[in-house]
Amino acid sequence: MASDSNYDAIIIGAGHNGLTCAAYLAKAGLRVLVLERRELVGGAVYTEEIWPGYKVDTCSVFHIIIHKSPVVQELELERYGLRYMDMDPFGFAPFPDGSSITFYKDLDRTCASIAKISEHDAQAYHDFVTMWGRFNDAVFAVFNTAPTSGGIGRVALQRLAQMRAAISGSGIGSSGMVQQVLAPYGQIVRQTFESEQVRAAVAWLAAQSGPPPSEIGSGDLAGVQSLYHDVGAKHPVGGSGELAYALARCVEAHGGTVRVDAPVSRIVVRGERVAGVECADGSYYTAPLVVSNAHVQTTLLKLVDSHDLPARFRQRVAGIRVGNGIGMTIRCAMKELPSYTATPSSLNPFGYAEHHNAMQLICPSVDYLQKAYDEAAQGQPASHPALVVMTPSGIDRSIVPQGKQSLYIWAQYHPYKLAGGQQWADIRQREAERLLATLGEYAPNVLDAVEDVFIEDPEDLERRVGLVSGNIMHVDMSLDQMFFFRPLPELAGYRTPISGLYLTGASTHPGGGVSAMPGRNAANVVLGDLAKRKRWFVGPLVAGAAAAGAAVMIRRKREP
Repeated sequence: MASDSNYDAIIIGAGHNGLTCAAYLAKAGLRVLVLERRELVGGAVYTEEIWPGYKVDTCSVFHIIIHKSPVVQELELERYGLRYMDMDPFGFAPFPDGSSITFYKDLDRTCASIAKISEHDAQAYHDFVTMWGRFNDAVFAVFNTAPTSGGIGRVALQRLAQMRAAISGSGIGSSGMVQQVLAPYGQIVRQTFESEQVRAAVAWLAAQSGPPPSEIGSGDLAGVQSLYHDVGAKHPVGGSGELAYALARCVEAHGGTVRVDAPVSRIVVRGERVAGVECADGSYYTAPLVVSNAHVQTTLLKLVDSHDLPARFRQRVAGIRVGNGIGMTIRCAMKELPSYTATPSSLNPFGYAEHHNAMQLICPSVDYLQKAYDEAAQGQPASHPALVVMTPSGIDRSIVPQGKQSLYIWAQYHPYKLAGGQQWADIRQREAERLLATLGEYAPNVLDAVEDVFIEDPEDLERRVGLVSGNIMHVDMSLDQMFFFRPLPELAGYRTPISGLYLTGASTHPGGGVSAMPGRNAANVVLGDLAKRKRWFVGPLVAGAAAAGAAVMIRRKREP
């Protein structure tokens, strides 16, 4: 077999987690091949030219959680072209009565905006963010650790003092804090805030992970509000996909290979051990290690032959709760940006105001959000959808032609499987118009400003991006499918029953969102297993000397 078909590790899928894992493995000295089915890397972190001169983020837009991981610094991604712009304010919530709230990274400035609606809620918000901020420092330390009982337990013990400080400072006691974590976030916002405006804005940001306000065990989804005041929200210059492109350059700079238009059709297993992969065009690549960034069900039920896994295990994988979609999105080429009646203000010479930097939150109440979920649970698209409106051209003029603007809408809730014989092909245009009409109630100029629309319904998200059932988180982000349980207890450590086959991506701990944590954690597990196999010790994977030391210890002899 030709030497260019033999590798130390193969990564299936060039989503940002797959590329992150590949970059760490390549940096440690492995000969790495990344195979991507689409024509460009990125997966859900993808930017493409939909219309001439428009660089459009067709899935993720703003990056938040990744800035709680060390990936950007450890992989030195700025060297490979990644540059972030801060979004400040990060949130803007207009309401039908003409009031609005502006959320800045600076907590005091945000509280001043809230105080115009409720002095009580301004102080309550300050206390809420402070308490959850301390608690979430411990949570994100766990997110950056492979979910083994020893690893997570060790990190939790190291952060115990911080967690106790959060509890003692909250005035609710240890049992009260546990109750907050286990409660539905809808209940938490109602108990914490008195104004429906603050409740709605915090609840709508919490809902971005998918669960509705009524879901038990979702309390920390509201508590994640503290993250925005910690790291803020950021947008890569040139589009969300610039993160993926920088990661791909990093892989290649360390000797790895990234191939696009190369869909994998089968993971080859011999004698209960992975042997390589076969692509749709018949090409075959061998490696003793394969890491799949594809959905867990795609990987283990479609790419692995049925006879290579026990029937009972396959049934458990099939039973992982994926859900019936979360939402849909439209991308619009615009003549101008939304002019909100809640904030009549003059635009700057580039045609935008301060709030155009932000996620514009269209959700007037918690009940409004819950009703949207309830309708979707019955197989009906929300009659009054909640919207996150994004106008990235307000902060990045490089993504649109001169004199033009871009507007993106993410909306919830929209089921993948529809009731009553409906088909998305028949209703997608109607639902896209509903999203614009909903925004038009808050910004009347929008309908006349739209020049073109690109629609992605839940079926499109599955077909184009590989998101099974249109779930942008791969697997439902419910408490029973997080930490040690994601996606199943026996798969939580990124390993599979097939020796040498690993998982990464949103299906794995800590879940969806642009974090790169699953990719980094999986790389640590792979390198740790290699080290054990060679009977050498490899410490935590870090940049610089530690990575160089790992390379010396695990480097395989290259082909001439």
